[in-house]
Amino acid sequence: MTQVMKGVRVLEVAQFTYVPAAGAILADWGADVIKIEHPVRGDTQRGFLNMGGVQLDPLRHTLFEHPNRGKRSVGIDLSTEEGQAVLYELAKSADVFLTNYLPQVRQKNKFDIEHIRAVNPNIIYARGSALGNKGPEREVGGFDGTCFWSRSGVAHAMTPEELPGPLTQGIPAFGDSIGGMFIAGGISGALFHRERTGEAVELDVSLLSSAWWASGALIAQVMETDILTRNGMPSSGGSLRNPFMGNFRTSDGGTINLCMVSPTGLIADTFAHVGVPEAADDPRFKDVLALIENAGAASDILVKAFGQKPFAYWREHLKTMKGQWAPIQSFKDLLTDEQAIANDMIIEVEGADGGAPLRLVRGPVQFDGQPVQTTRSPQASEHTELVLMELGVEWDQIEQWKASGAIA
Repeated sequence: MTQVMKGVRVLEVAQFTYVPAAGAILADWGADVIKIEHPVRGDTQRGFLNMGGVQLDPLRHTLFEHPNRGKRSVGIDLSTEEGQAVLYELAKSADVFLTNYLPQVRQKNKFDIEHIRAVNPNIIYARGSALGNKGPEREVGGFDGTCFWSRSGVAHAMTPEELPGPLTQGIPAFGDSIGGMFIAGGISGALFHRERTGEAVELDVSLLSSAWWASGALIAQVMETDILTRNGMPSSGGSLRNPFMGNFRTSDGGTINLCMVSPTGLIADTFAHVGVPEAADDPRFKDVLALIENAGAASDILVKAFGQKPFAYWREHLKTMKGQWAPIQSFKDLLTDEQAIANDMIIEVEGADGGAPLRLVRGPVQFDGQPVQTTRSPQASEHTELVLMELGVEWDQIEQWKASGAIA
């Protein structure tokens, strides 16, 4: 496996998914990521064992594994002077300091940028926040459900106006995982900049800014036109201007999405594939302009055609169609998607319980076409002694710190 971050050491003082997800990506890429956890309770997310009514095994904790695979865990009480001294020892040899703690906590426990840069002026200092490192709400925390989904406009845009209230975020750590990837990309750029110039930068990514970027094309449109658009209620049929753009229900309740942004050269092939080749000879659909003018009639033909056969038929039959389309799949369906499997989307790590391997999702970037190879997430404080000994700390000092409760 090509490890583009091999030799890079990341010191992570963060919890939950956002920001730790960035550490997981960097670990996937070969970085040595040292996760600092509280010596008694560890990362608070370890205690999140019920997600949406699904009970999680603490030794097979998928919500924790997703953003923490491949790391090593060191238990430090950062509220103590001795614990802070241990952190500074680790920071001296780190390339990146990664955190999502609020500024008031960073100041109180003395791991804000000025404290870390005092022991390592060349370290890249990376912050992830809810709402950004500037402005009146700089010290306010949040989760992706509040900042990425609700406040950002995403929930509003995704919710049809006819519904009595906004859709809730149905995917745990959705914005967290996206934002974590942005942080990993920012760190990569910062490391490249330091390599070229010798200058270590600080960087910020917030959940709110991540949502702004993810929605940037639509937000720019709103700024330009002052017109606000929202999702419509689900229906079977094409759009008002392009019948080859829309969702079409199958005979057994499945859905096929057509997404032919430009129908040019696709009219005859599409009608043939859905079993109505004669429609291509209809003057109403003879070319793109005519098709657009008669979009409703064309949509009705497609709705009827798709409704005559089951989802599995269309999934197979449309594989030779020229235009763009997709089956609307559940996450269970995705697990058997041959294209996803062929591209190594699932990785396996050993289970902490010694049982069957845990299956996780690889990051979106693949180097040299090689599958990701990584390890399970660490148990809390699992590597404290090993990491400190690697730094040359004497055993007597380690025992002293353990006796005082500064480390675990």
